[in-house]
Amino acid sequence: MGAHAHPEHPHRYTLSAPALPTSPRLCRDFVRGIFAASGLSQLADAAAICTSELVTNVHRHGKGDVRMAATVQHDRVRVTVHDDSPELPSPRRAANDETNGRGLFLVTALSDVCGMTPDEPTEGTGKAVWFEFNVPPTQTKSPA
Repeated sequence: MGAHAHPEHPHRYTLSAPALPTSPRLCRDFVRGIFAASGLSQLADAAAICTSELVTNVHRHGKGDVRMAATVQHDRVRVTVHDDSPELPSPRRAANDETNGRGLFLVTALSDVCGMTPDEPTEGTGKAVWFEFNVPPTQTKSPA
């Protein structure tokens, strides 16, 4: 019996936040808490940075509230950030003195896989930007 058994069935957590300057921090803390509670503390900081970048993008360029979901599975965790703007963010090379424009490069560098999904016509005109972290094999020795 491990202290943290990774769920066979996905555990899904959701959060809605207004598009305010405080939202990236709230969303970041939410994701950090989920990773820590799932026994993935070693990934929590990287996941929090990725979340913060995506939510900041929505706050700057998106429309409507930020809707976020985190799905914890036995082999991976996916975090999705959704907004109502149809514009897909394009990762652009940031000049050395720029603070904007690095977000998606950071997400790409830190996460195992990431991507963007435009809404289905029935869902609206927004998009979801997501990233995943693979769950490392458990360190605990199983009883022989």
